[in-house]
Amino acid sequence: MSELAADSKSGYEVTGEEIQTKKAGEESLEPQKHRIMGNWSYLFTWMGGCVSIGTFAMGSSIVGTLNFFQAVVAMALGCVIIGVALTINGMAGQKYGIPFVVQARGAFGFAGTRVPGLIRAVPAVVWFGFQSWIGAGALNMVSATLFGYDNLVLFFILFQGLQIGLSVLGFQGIKWLENIGSGFILASLAYMFYSTIDKYGAEISTTIVNIEGTWGLPFWKATMLFLGIYSTMMLNVSDYSREMQQSAGRGLMTGIYVAAILPVTVFMGLIGLMVSGATGVSDPIQVFSSAVDNTPLLIITLLFIAFAQVTTNVLNNVVPPAYVLMDTFKISFKKAAVAVGLVSFCTFPWELVKEDSAAGLQLFVQSYSAFLGPIFAVMLVDYFLIRRSTLHIADFYDEKGPLRGVNWAGMIAVLVGVVFAFMFVSVSWYASLIPAGLTYYILMKNMPSSQRFRAGH
Repeated sequence: MSELAADSKSGYEVTGEEIQTKKAGEESLEPQKHRIMGNWSYLFTWMGGCVSIGTFAMGSSIVGTLNFFQAVVAMALGCVIIGVALTINGMAGQKYGIPFVVQARGAFGFAGTRVPGLIRAVPAVVWFGFQSWIGAGALNMVSATLFGYDNLVLFFILFQGLQIGLSVLGFQGIKWLENIGSGFILASLAYMFYSTIDKYGAEISTTIVNIEGTWGLPFWKATMLFLGIYSTMMLNVSDYSREMQQSAGRGLMTGIYVAAILPVTVFMGLIGLMVSGATGVSDPIQVFSSAVDNTPLLIITLLFIAFAQVTTNVLNNVVPPAYVLMDTFKISFKKAAVAVGLVSFCTFPWELVKEDSAAGLQLFVQSYSAFLGPIFAVMLVDYFLIRRSTLHIADFYDEKGPLRGVNWAGMIAVLVGVVFAFMFVSVSWYASLIPAGLTYYILMKNMPSSQRFRAGH
């Protein structure tokens, strides 16, 4: 393999030979030299990519637990934590242009990185299938309303095909899709929020606004639920930050993340909380079809729901597992993106949208967060405390170098964090961080087999 040189100032250099191996417009695991995102473009990309029906479901799952004000505070606090976490774990990607699967090699080794990679890929594929089913349901209702044609399975297949086709365009296509769609998304969310209050105002006051709620453990559990939706992206944020200009500092990056995520999270979370509290219905398609009496506005709302699933899926649920498949099976991004779309058919998303699924989705978020939290902690300790924010990039691309094989310090630390997470499953992500990070630091300093992973740090 061609040589790569790096230092703490320049970040990296890629040789001419290596550049020639990369096809124009093709996503690659190589260091990203040409950045396509400015500040506003990056903000709109995240805003468009974070309109998750999962946030709607998490809002539905806290009905009867928090009142309206407490729910807003929980969502806002979760978003601030998310913004900080995205900034600090995305620094390696922004500085060196490397994706998550390459960044993780320092903490887990070339072979070991496949484990956190696959752990990250599983929830992405599940959410891809779930949100695609929701989007297909919206399109099916548009068809049934306008033309009397009802075939949800067909629309699901076609909708998946559309998203797979958009995904293979890579980040250049994703950038324009998200940037164009963000304004439409915000306007639609504001309208849906207004319609919900207008239709169910009395019920919302009784079941949500005027209840006592709590600031205790259930409140922190709620912050983790909304945070947990993004715990996947907090892990692989370098996949996105490698496209961002290097001049943006930490404060600006945190502000961009919070400004992008906060409004869509609060809108979606509160809509889910209010409509489920007022009607007992958690299926967003049923909710909005009953909340909007005007047919043209209903069509616009349903098209928004479908569009929002596309913008979220192609950014957050295709790119991360596609990079994992590229690293594991040495295939191109296009093939990996197609594989992700096809595998999502096997997640049985029609089971996840049932009325009793909100609680199950809550448990799903808590469970995968129990694994993602420790991995996140290990990666932070590795980058900031072990390597002092300086990566020797040549080692991260040398399969026979010091990062070869498995770094058992990372594996053991994640296992320790998972144990603590499941001891406190309602706040699993929080509970896992210190045990996993501290264990990793101690092992990296003292475990003989991990010393070569520190070489050149």
